[in-house]
Amino acid sequence: MVKVPLLAIVDDDDDVREALSDLLLVVDLPCRTFDRAEALLAEYEPGLFDCIITDMRMPGMGGLGLLRRLSRFDAAVPVIVVTSDAGPQTRLQALDCGAHAYLIKPIEDHVLIGHIKSALARDDNGQKRGPNG
Repeated sequence: MVKVPLLAIVDDDDDVREALSDLLLVVDLPCRTFDRAEALLAEYEPGLFDCIITDMRMPGMGGLGLLRRLSRFDAAVPVIVVTSDAGPQTRLQALDCGAHAYLIKPIEDHVLIGHIKSALARDDNGQKRGPNG
């Protein structure tokens, strides 16, 4: 039996969370949404989510803090940053902290879906899976 991937969306903007959730539902990717990093971390268990989509700028812990916390206890989970912060330094920091991708809002649906598929195609060691999974 094939495990259906579960994604997490972390963004303080209700409209962004709803739009991303709707997009994932259209492509048959179930997800859970969280309005801040702390809410995700309160329920987080390694292996629970197959990919996390997060904003950078949020009240409380931001995206960089979330990336750092996740890398301590679940470095294998791919994190895709979707943000309006186009600063090259922030992008570099996010990628250095293990972000799978750093995308600037607004993004086209097919671009995000492509990055999600790429993230889900990686094994627990971050290596690209072969044709047989």
